[in-house]
Amino acid sequence: MMARMEKESMTLQVNGQVYEVFTYPNMTLLEVLREELNLTGAKESCGQGACGACTVLLDGLPVRSCLLLAREAEGKAVTTIEGLASGGRLHPLQEAFVERHAIQCGFCAPGMILTAKALLDRKLDPTEGEIRRALSGNICRCTGYAKIVEAIKAAAAAKEK
Repeated sequence: MMARMEKESMTLQVNGQVYEVFTYPNMTLLEVLREELNLTGAKESCGQGACGACTVLLDGLPVRSCLLLAREAEGKAVTTIEGLASGGRLHPLQEAFVERHAIQCGFCAPGMILTAKALLDRKLDPTEGEIRRALSGNICRCTGYAKIVEAIKAAAAAKEK
């Protein structure tokens, strides 16, 4: 006879707020973000960590939330795309994506933007090659990446000012 799993209490810090959630021990961070906290910016696509649609930042580093158990995020800072805007204003990377038309269907945009943020947080003026390498785990089926790279370069240039 299989043992029945019960929900457990856990605390997550997401976008600067602390949440107590009751989840099953096998729930992924993506499931908790979407189903328990109603933060739907991270998307479920491949479910295998290959596409980058579920990317969030964990202590500033991009991670695939579909592969990470929610319990593994306890005690760490989780940032989702919803947490980038501040005071009613988009983050400069979000603005650059809009201004440079780097978003078509928008499905990959949260993961792309968060991956780019992690890159720009550690390297002020990345080369095109460094940008493309950083984005290599994020799949976009619409844009061909040129506008995405252009938007990241524009955000980096604006950050330097």
